[in-house]
Amino acid sequence: DVQLVESGGGSVQPGGSLKLSCAASGYMYNINCMGWFRQAPGKEREAVAAMHTGGSSPYYLDSVKGRFAISRDNAVNTLYLQMNSLKPEDTAIYYCAADSVPLTYCSGGGYLRGYWGQGTQVTVS
Repeated sequence: DVQLVESGGGSVQPGGSLKLSCAASGYMYNINCMGWFRQAPGKEREAVAAMHTGGSSPYYLDSVKGRFAISRDNAVNTLYLQMNSLKPEDTAIYYCAADSVPLTYCSGGGYLRGYWGQGTQVTVS
């Protein structure tokens, strides 16, 4: 089993920055895709950024390109999302997810059905 714990959310003013962390533990050997998703009130959950261990460029939601950056530190099994130039429309609960999926699916921002964290609130106002 895999456990994911997010941290780093909070409230910031527009233009501010936050860095989310997702600490992963458990049986990670089959996991090859990790990503960040978000869900705003009344909206569907959407993929924000994702990266595959097989290489290829990370996936980014169009509206966050150039502002957000996903990264992973394998030494500590932690996934990060650096969020800069935050906008009110970035307000949502942000979730970390992990799964074993094809590279093209991960790099295309496909919905991950494997493991999910509990989410962390990001509020920009």
